[in-house]
Amino acid sequence: MVGKGLVANNIAPPVLSLRSASLAYGTRRLWHDLDLDVRPGEFLAVLGPNGTGKTSLLKTILGQERLSEGTITFLGQPVGRGNRRIGYIPQQKLFEQGTPLRARDLIAFGVNGHRWGLPVSSQTVREHVDRVLAAVGATDYAAAPVATLSGGEQQRIRVGQAIAGNPRLLLCDEPLLSLDLHHQRGVSELIDAQRQALGTAVVFVTHDVNPVLSFVDRVLYLAGGRFRIGTPDEVLRSEVLSEMYDTPVEVIRSRGRIVVLGTPEEPGVHDHLDTGIGRSHP
Repeated sequence: MVGKGLVANNIAPPVLSLRSASLAYGTRRLWHDLDLDVRPGEFLAVLGPNGTGKTSLLKTILGQERLSEGTITFLGQPVGRGNRRIGYIPQQKLFEQGTPLRARDLIAFGVNGHRWGLPVSSQTVREHVDRVLAAVGATDYAAAPVATLSGGEQQRIRVGQAIAGNPRLLLCDEPLLSLDLHHQRGVSELIDAQRQALGTAVVFVTHDVNPVLSFVDRVLYLAGGRFRIGTPDEVLRSEVLSEMYDTPVEVIRSRGRIVVLGTPEEPGVHDHLDTGIGRSHP
């Protein structure tokens, strides 16, 4: 099963590379000896239960945390804070009432927010913001205060902000969390459209792979201090997950969706591939 979008170009130089990468907090090791190349146009889904270092992986790529061992490079250079060619979509969190920003203001920050002071409002920037608003389907509420928008509308604006600078790499930290199925699909399609149009590499952290399964080229699965990398068909298999969890796990495919049964009773473990079809309760 390979994503319906771009298939990663195995010849092109990687956008992101990790070599012998390890992350630990004191004596607690989340993952280690991770070698990973993410190439232009590739959609990599990062899966696993809570506490396995999925969000921490994104933070190390952003330069907000340091690896315990190993290296990360972006476009052949060490990662660092404030790289404009990396877009970031955070977990869904509603803006507080009274936030003095319009939808178009947030997208403008994605264009020139790296500069000191307020965003520069030139004709070129305004036209670019208009194009991004149209691309994410937010033209009708461009002038609305962001706090008055629905959760799905706010997340569309966050996608617009993340892609406004035409990033080479798009990091997504559970951007579908708390969205209904309709908005999950809409946001997923927006992200995939960005990589289709510009060959942007996508690293997508999620607890539920099903909304993006048709786009995914490869999976990085983190569990129990271990990891597996491969296509969804290679990784999301009963024998693979049973080995990772060191307990019998059953993977069921039904109508193009995936259900995982039998994972250990730990916070967040059962819902990492929750589909609404069913789950195990040992």
